[in-house]
Amino acid sequence: MKIKNALLSTAAATASLFAIGATAQAATVTVKAGDTVSAIAADHNTTIDAIQQANHLKDVNLILVGQQLEVNGDSTTTTSTQTTQQTTTTQSSAQTSQTQAQPSQASQTQSSQTQTSKPAAQTMTQTSSSTSNYSNNGSDSAAKAWIAGKESGGSYSARNGQYIGKYQLSASYLNGDNSAANQERVANSYVASRYGSWSNAKSHWLANGWY
Repeated sequence: MKIKNALLSTAAATASLFAIGATAQAATVTVKAGDTVSAIAADHNTTIDAIQQANHLKDVNLILVGQQLEVNGDSTTTTSTQTTQQTTTTQSSAQTSQTQAQPSQASQTQSSQTQTSKPAAQTMTQTSSSTSNYSNNGSDSAAKAWIAGKESGGSYSARNGQYIGKYQLSASYLNGDNSAANQERVANSYVASRYGSWSNAKSHWLANGWY
C-alpha cells in the first residue's frame, strides 16, 4: 500500500510540474514606434540575447515598426529544467520505497536516475553560457536607447529643423529616405564611424550635450 501511494503521489506531482512548464511559452510582441530590443526585454523580464536568438536577428539594434518578435523564449527552457530536476527527485523517493520491497531492482533504479539528471545539468550550463556571450550587446543597446530618448523621445517622426527622426540625424544623411529602417541603418553607420560604439557616443553626449 505504501508503494502504491508513493507512485500515485509521483504521478500527481509530475502532472502538476508539466502543467507549470506548459504555461511558460513565448509571447509575441508587435514593435511600436520608439521600441528597442532592450526596452522590450526589460518589459517582459527577459534578455536581449534571448530575443535575438528566438527571432534570428542579425542586428539587435535594427527592428522595424510593425515587426513581430517572440519574447520570453528562455522561460520554457528554465521551467523544463526545473521540472526535470523536481520530477527526478520525486521519482527517487518512490523508487526508494520500491527498492525496499524489491532489492533486486536497486541497480536499475540508480542507472535511471543518473541518465535523467544529466540533460538538466547540460541545459543549465548552455543557458548560462549563452547569456554571458551577449552582455556587451546589451550595454550598447541600452546606450542607443538612451540617446534616442534624449534626442526625440524615441519617435521616428520627430523633427527639429534639418534634424529628423528618432536619432535627430541631419536630413543630408538620410538622402530623402526617412523610413524607420533607413534611420536605424544610417544612425548605426554614423555612430560606428564617428565613435566606434553607442556606449562611446553616450559618453560624448553626457560631456557635450550632443553626439
